[in-house]
Amino acid sequence: MRSPAIFLLTAICLSALHGAPPPFSGEHAFEYTRKAVAFGPRPPGSAAIKQLQAYILAQIASHGGTVSTDDFNATTPKGSVPMRNIIARYPGKSGKVIVISGHYDTKILPGFVGANDGGSSTGFLLAMLESLQGAPRKDDIWVVFLDGEEAFGEWSDTDSLYGSRHLAQKWLSDGTSVKVKALINVDMIGDKDLHLVFDMNSAPSLRTLVWETAARLGFSSQFPGNNPTEMGDDHQPFIRAGIKALDLIDFDYGPGNSFWHTPKDTVDKLSPNSFRIVGTVLQNVISQLEAAR
Repeated sequence: MRSPAIFLLTAICLSALHGAPPPFSGEHAFEYTRKAVAFGPRPPGSAAIKQLQAYILAQIASHGGTVSTDDFNATTPKGSVPMRNIIARYPGKSGKVIVISGHYDTKILPGFVGANDGGSSTGFLLAMLESLQGAPRKDDIWVVFLDGEEAFGEWSDTDSLYGSRHLAQKWLSDGTSVKVKALINVDMIGDKDLHLVFDMNSAPSLRTLVWETAARLGFSSQFPGNNPTEMGDDHQPFIRAGIKALDLIDFDYGPGNSFWHTPKDTVDKLSPNSFRIVGTVLQNVISQLEAAR
């Protein structure tokens, strides 16, 4: 019997030959997550997050993306903290943009390495680079690594979402926001027992597109519609900037959400299959968004 790895390699080679994107690799997303977590706790401005930033930049370069950064100093309860949003751009021809985003920082907590919360979104976005490299595009695809999602103290409108608030305001000011067809944010999507929130703070049409696509692909159990919740996350500043945005997050992590923001948020709680499911759905959704005007 041929191994799954051989089948995946064959599919990637055939996809590249025909100019189509390779299948999203949940195994690669998992391994990228493991590497991100190995840097240790990664709060904004820390030595560890600077190491991770260098790693992200190297991966973007090796996967054919054009890099831009959004550097700023955030005013936090801990004082002024340097932050960096990182954007990998894959150009199309339409002048329109589709954005896949997620945060790569971790909250300042004792013993917290953020495998799912901060790690899984980082690993997922790095694996997304692979699926975008070399594929012909109608629209620009931007993969955005957001800094400063976590609060330094208690979550509030001013102590949270530093990176997304800064970038959304920048895009609103420079006219980028009107070019963005859609933004899909991923957060805590690596949980072995994946059940994504049906977020009522997301754009309804985009939420419907993603949920219907998941159902068609056989992933209804991971994209249930019976858990409507209003999530505060990195998609919200972009919605306020007039961008159609969606949050994909599993906010039931461990029994009674007991792994969230604790030292229990470790890589052994994650599954390559969860990454694969979300990646497969988003690959399909990107194709549909590109086909639309």
